[in-house]
Amino acid sequence: MGIGQVTGSIQAQRSAIFLDRDGVINAAIIKDKKPYAPLSLAELKILPQVKNTLETLRQAGFLLIIITNQPEVARGTLKKSTVEKMHQYLRQELPIDDIFVCYHDNQDKCNCRKPLPGLILKAAEKYSINLSASFMVGDRSKDIAAGKAAGLITIWLKNDYAETKPITPDYTVAALPDVVDLILQKRKKI
Repeated sequence: MGIGQVTGSIQAQRSAIFLDRDGVINAAIIKDKKPYAPLSLAELKILPQVKNTLETLRQAGFLLIIITNQPEVARGTLKKSTVEKMHQYLRQELPIDDIFVCYHDNQDKCNCRKPLPGLILKAAEKYSINLSASFMVGDRSKDIAAGKAAGLITIWLKNDYAETKPITPDYTVAALPDVVDLILQKRKKI
C-alpha cells in the first residue's frame, strides 16, 4: 500500500485539508520575528476570514483537520488542559472535523511531531483519507515537510518569520482565503 493510499475502501476515501494551527487558524505570537503559540485562551485569536474560508471548503466536501505541534507542554510552559480548552473553543467557533496534537519536544524523537508525518497518517487512517488528493496548509517549513512526507499537495502561507523557509512547496499564497480558488481548481485536475 502506497503512502497516498490508506486502508479503507476506495469509494469511502475522502479528500481532506490539513491545516497548521498557529499562524494559519489563529494568530501566532511574534517575538523577534519568530512565531510562538499562544499560552492562554485569552491569547488565542482566530485570524480574519478563517471561518468563512473553512465554511467554503467544508461546503466543497473536504474534511478539515488541524495538525499542530504544541511542544510547550513538554517544556512545562503550557498545560495540556489549556491546549484542550483552546481546541474546544476552536471546535465551537469553526467548522473543523478534528484536531491532532503532538505534545512532544524535539528530543522526544516521536513520529507525530512535524516535520514527520505521523499525525497526518493517523488522521488518514481514522478518516479513510486519500492523501494524494488532499492538501497541507502551513506557515512554517515543518508543515510543508510533513505534508510532502505524507504525499499531500502543499500550500505555504508566505510570511517574514526569521527562520528557515520551507523546502519548495507546491504552492505559495499570501493568506488563508487565497487557498480556496487554488484548492478548488486543483481538485478538478486530481
